[in-house]
Amino acid sequence: MSSGTSKRYPPELRERAVRMVAEIRPEHSSQWAAIESVAAKLGIGAAQTLHNWIRKAQVDSGQRAGVTTDAADELRKLRAENRELKRANEILKSASTFFAAELDRQRK
Repeated sequence: MSSGTSKRYPPELRERAVRMVAEIRPEHSSQWAAIESVAAKLGIGAAQTLHNWIRKAQVDSGQRAGVTTDAADELRKLRAENRELKRANEILKSASTFFAAELDRQRK
């Protein structure tokens, strides 16, 4: 893709493409040849994209070691929540410092 844009493919297409590679693999000399064939048939821009989907499907099904999609999503959510909590904590610390200084000024 040019200029850093990303083309999103629907999940149904991804699943179908992964299944097709598994089905037609015996008809080709290598898995890569099967991947290129399916990518061309389904209009997937780069065969490497389909290769990545296959690897992710293998991880999700436990056939390959790695972080599953669900675990990666959960981790992403927890990291975002952690960032927000740290930000809120910094705001509260600043407010606390401000109000403590105000109380000191009022007492003097």
